[in-house]
Amino acid sequence: MGDSSTVERTEQVWMVERTFSADSPHILVIVYATPDGEQYLQKERAFNRFGGQAPEVTAAIEVEPDDLVTVTDEETRRRYADEAARMMDRYDPDDAV
Repeated sequence: MGDSSTVERTEQVWMVERTFSADSPHILVIVYATPDGEQYLQKERAFNRFGGQAPEVTAAIEVEPDDLVTVTDEETRRRYADEAARMMDRYDPDDAV
């Protein structure tokens, strides 16, 4: 019998925003959010903008719930939820976007 407290649980989050860092133009900033837009995870990926290949970004990723941050702004929450729904309609989780 397994101990249910040892079961690893992940949350699927969808890419809702992709921009370049204002401080470092070779840093790609990707925001993934839960489908309800209430939590998000921000990731940064470096690449060489002059001839380098951009890092692959998938439509969704699995993350540990403890890594998610709560969205405190209602407008941002709605925007993230709308974008997550759009991504879910158009892409499979492992699709490169």
